[in-house]
Amino acid sequence: MDSPAITAGLPIALAIIMFGLGLTLTVQDFVRVGRSPRATIVALACQIVLLPAICFGLVIAVDLDPVLAVGMMLLAAAPGGTTANLFSYLAGGDVALNITLTAINSVLAVVTIPIVVNASATYFLGRDTELGLLPGEVLAVVALVVIPVAVGMAVRNRAPDFAERMQRPVKISSAVVLGLVIVVALAGAWDVFLDNILTVGSVCVVLCSLGLALGYWVPRSIGVSRRQSIASSMEVGVQNATLAITIAVTLMDNTELAVAPAVYGLLMFFPAAAAGFLLARGSDRAASPTR
Repeated sequence: MDSPAITAGLPIALAIIMFGLGLTLTVQDFVRVGRSPRATIVALACQIVLLPAICFGLVIAVDLDPVLAVGMMLLAAAPGGTTANLFSYLAGGDVALNITLTAINSVLAVVTIPIVVNASATYFLGRDTELGLLPGEVLAVVALVVIPVAVGMAVRNRAPDFAERMQRPVKISSAVVLGLVIVVALAGAWDVFLDNILTVGSVCVVLCSLGLALGYWVPRSIGVSRRQSIASSMEVGVQNATLAITIAVTLMDNTELAVAPAVYGLLMFFPAAAAGFLLARGSDRAASPTR
């Protein structure tokens, strides 16, 4: 995993995925923060505070290997992934809110990821651990999230027809890139993956499922609309595994840390698809006239 091709390839892969997100964005999407502050704030609180707390409880409960536990916490601290937008769309969610939440949380990650990772590394590995992150280090990776998004937005603003045509091929490319990132991450720590697949896989599925439920029911309990709650559900439940893998491999130089995000990247589709199906059925029932 010390190969320059891999070290350079992971950030490029992340940039391609985020450029695809930018092609779907307009400035007006960010204006929605002021129009829907309650939905935005509660979703961010669920993702930044509650999700890492739940993840911490899960890795403690199953007595996960310390390095893998830190990898899970890194994943939990990552912002929502672009896949959340797709599932939100299919389930009838407010996709513009998803995009806004992803953008805001990607910026906040400069601070939140080092706090969560450093605290969990100290707890699980002891104060003498060499694993850790500084905000400045994460800033370089977050720039790979923010800048491609901004470029994608600029392309959409100047050439909207071209942006529309490019969305599908870029989405397909992003899916292929995500698959390659997961393969690379698992190949770098294959023995660790095989020894812990059941435990890590179980934690990943439970974390994703709880995040989906938490992201939906907490906003609904305080009167947030159904569409916005669906968007919140997907944003909280579907994390940016590519960003977590990139940080683990390029900044922290530890392939074991990337195992949990890679397994999550493989398994998250199952609970997310199930939740999307159930929420979409609920949306259809809500839209149907009463007889």
